[in-house]
Amino acid sequence: MSVTQMTGLRVIALVGLSVLAACGGPKSKPSKPQAADLECMSRAMYFESNRSSWDGMIAVGSVVMNRVKSDAFPNTVCGVVSQKNQFAPGVMSKPMTDRGAPLAQEAARAVLSGTRHPHVGIAKFFHAAWYQANYNNMHYVVTTGGNAFYEKRRAEFVTASSPRPPTEGLAPR
Repeated sequence: MSVTQMTGLRVIALVGLSVLAACGGPKSKPSKPQAADLECMSRAMYFESNRSSWDGMIAVGSVVMNRVKSDAFPNTVCGVVSQKNQFAPGVMSKPMTDRGAPLAQEAARAVLSGTRHPHVGIAKFFHAAWYQANYNNMHYVVTTGGNAFYEKRRAEFVTASSPRPPTEGLAPR
């Protein structure tokens, strides 16, 4: 077996172990970004945001990290991103082929190092900005990168029931 094949098998094993680790166990603070986390975060950003929008990518990453910290979701980046019916179809398998891939990788490194979108706050959800949801528990916090980000709240605590106007240029770089 060649060195390249062995390296490829190691990467596959690392991603597989990360996904398995997401199935349970206590929450722990991450130390430094792992290769699998970087790959999974990059994929979420690439396939879920407008590929040229730094703010959109950072907002998607902020939601992923909010989910990692939540007891309601898997406790790893790859576990969150690979959850069924939560992110774009093929997020873990389609190739990242255009010029948006390097930007997604840069944004993923930033989020995994602590950068967050200032308006996402504790939001754990988003949908395409054009989508008209008809629920009374969606409190919208920001629209950026083609997505509307929101918190789920009891209806009486929702003060922004419609997506906000799109904004760019708020996320730190």
